[in-house]
Amino acid sequence: MTAPKHDAKPLTVLIAADTYPPHINGAAQFGYRLAKAMTARGHQVHVLAARPSNGKGYTELRSEATVHRLRSHLMPTNEYFRICFPWEIKKEIGLVFDRIKPDVVHVQSHYMIGEHVLREAKKRGIRIIATNHFMPENLNPFLPFPKWFKDVIGRVSWRDMGKKLGEADVVTTPTPLAAKAMNERARLSKVLPLSNGIDSAAYELEPGEVVEPHEFPTVLFAGRLAEEKHIDVLIEAISKTPPEMNIHLEIVGGGEVKDALRAQVAKLNLTNRVKFLGLISDEELRIAYIKANLFVMPGTAELQSLVTLEAMSASTPVVLADALALPHLVEDGKNGYLFRPNDSTDLAEKITTILSLPAEERELMGKAGRVMVEHHGIKGTMDTFEDLYRGGTYEDHAA
Repeated sequence: MTAPKHDAKPLTVLIAADTYPPHINGAAQFGYRLAKAMTARGHQVHVLAARPSNGKGYTELRSEATVHRLRSHLMPTNEYFRICFPWEIKKEIGLVFDRIKPDVVHVQSHYMIGEHVLREAKKRGIRIIATNHFMPENLNPFLPFPKWFKDVIGRVSWRDMGKKLGEADVVTTPTPLAAKAMNERARLSKVLPLSNGIDSAAYELEPGEVVEPHEFPTVLFAGRLAEEKHIDVLIEAISKTPPEMNIHLEIVGGGEVKDALRAQVAKLNLTNRVKFLGLISDEELRIAYIKANLFVMPGTAELQSLVTLEAMSASTPVVLADALALPHLVEDGKNGYLFRPNDSTDLAEKITTILSLPAEERELMGKAGRVMVEHHGIKGTMDTFEDLYRGGTYEDHAA
């Protein structure tokens, strides 16, 4: 691996983020952490992102970067997802380029903002790094079309990804599995698997810190409340656990299926055992990870799952769907278990198995997970991106 050239002059970095805080999802969190890390390293960081409300574009000075908010519109099929129309943002993107004169751009997808930033950078001869956090299928819940038509859109989107991201100098994605999918379906021959990275120490108990345990065995889910997360399967699984164990569930996040999930909880008479915490602060989430006896991710479209890495960093055992990248985060019986996707009975059995263990055995599982996340350290990830910004190649960093 080529070492980052820390003695070189600071760069002006432009990050194109189609989703960015206050959005709550892994890609938005990655964009924020990337901006924060590069600013800490002395670079001038700018972010192009959608405005989180209606109105004209504006620029805000945030601690992690200068964020240029573009005019956006709420998707009618989702309560928070916003889209940018090309004819409204193209000129504004060009003006940002004129004003800041970036040395490198880093696009986070081939959609909307990412597409137009990539095109503008290509036209101006600016170095381009592209990171893909999405699979086209992730958009299906937002599309009001029948499945056969969504499948057509997915195939077109994969081809479009290959054509657009193929213009970048280096393409990365969080996991080897995602890189393989992009190679096979988008025909991108060189995709560098590069973890989103995590500051695992941030989720540990601080010296002298005491966190009171839950009164009852408690399972935690954190993430966007979306169809592909299959939280309904988790809720149904809780209803199938032994009543005498009195297992509780905490759900962190917001999203388009929130009302449906609340209705399901009421129908299953789980109101006293399932708590919706909504959108909470980073510190509140950290405490939730530490207090939880088990973390569950039932999603089937995870390219890495930052929330799972965060839970493992807090030494919490996990049960994950055996789908996409999640199997890479579990050694069955060592730090948790995999369950058959969408199988609430199997999930209930795995939850029961772990929560029936003596506390010291669960603690050993949590510690094993904590060790496993070490190779996802954020410093190595940011070192690699910094080197790519300065001219590093796929060959420099490929295993």
